[in-house]
Amino acid sequence: MNFFEELGVPLKTERGNRVFPVSDNAGDIVDSLDSELRRLGVKIIRKRVESLIIEDGICCGVTAGGREYRSGSVLVACGGKSYPNTGSTGDGYKLAESAGHTITELKPSLVPLTSDDRFCNELMGLSLRNVILKLYDGGKLIYSEMGEMLFTHFGVSGPLVLSASSHIRNMQKSRYKLVIDMKPALSPEQLDSRIQRDFSENLNRDFINGIRKLLPAKMIPVIVRLSGISPERKINSITREERRRFGSLIKEFPVSISGFRPVDEAIITSGGVSVKEINPKTMESKLCSGLFFAGEVIDVDGYTGGFNLQIAFSTAYSAALNL
Repeated sequence: MNFFEELGVPLKTERGNRVFPVSDNAGDIVDSLDSELRRLGVKIIRKRVESLIIEDGICCGVTAGGREYRSGSVLVACGGKSYPNTGSTGDGYKLAESAGHTITELKPSLVPLTSDDRFCNELMGLSLRNVILKLYDGGKLIYSEMGEMLFTHFGVSGPLVLSASSHIRNMQKSRYKLVIDMKPALSPEQLDSRIQRDFSENLNRDFINGIRKLLPAKMIPVIVRLSGISPERKINSITREERRRFGSLIKEFPVSISGFRPVDEAIITSGGVSVKEINPKTMESKLCSGLFFAGEVIDVDGYTGGFNLQIAFSTAYSAALNL
């Protein structure tokens, strides 16, 4: 963080220790690195590497554009397969394999999730803030966090959903389920009291019109339908059991998960060059002397919010000290 702030990029820390530029513009990070390269006089050759030059088990350069570039060592820092428009097209995996490295299964991570629930399309564009999102693998809770999320035409997205996606190891339709607590500041009993208060103010109104203060307008038709209570039902006829079931739906709103969005929509790629084949102190290959790795090409990944960039910076720093 000090490094980037010294380069003129002020940073901010948000919930969960997520770090971003104050400008919320990722381009500021790229521009600062580009300026620093120029200041240091680093030579940049804009060509696509075709192969590694390996002689007697030592990596001593690359070929690019039909020409050899000899060097004392080579650092592969090509990223994963996510965001191919940035150049991360999976080339690094092929280079690593050519040196004998194992590539673990490649999957999208920090990626939006698809759902077959009809209401996701109905709620498209609705952003929920300060909610708790839980992810269940069958009946087992594997992720829980407070923050923001978004409904889309295909399912769900947003920071909470992206982080939740990184916990899904073996995507199978109907195996995983999301549960949203839309009123985390209230206990079930406190929420029931709040609903009773709203009901008492609207006793002779239709159910769908008596809960306007409780939920976002876009959510009301959906949650009314899922509650099983007729929207035209008068509030004064709703039973205590029905009211409590309605409250439970607000505290535990379920979203079924059918799959990941494509890897090119993912923020990062899960999987990559096996860490077992890399010296963790130097980032040098254990299989080929002079060959180093850094960043997302390695089988390491973390949450959204700067953690994957930190992995990239830290592994690159370690590699640079040992190149």
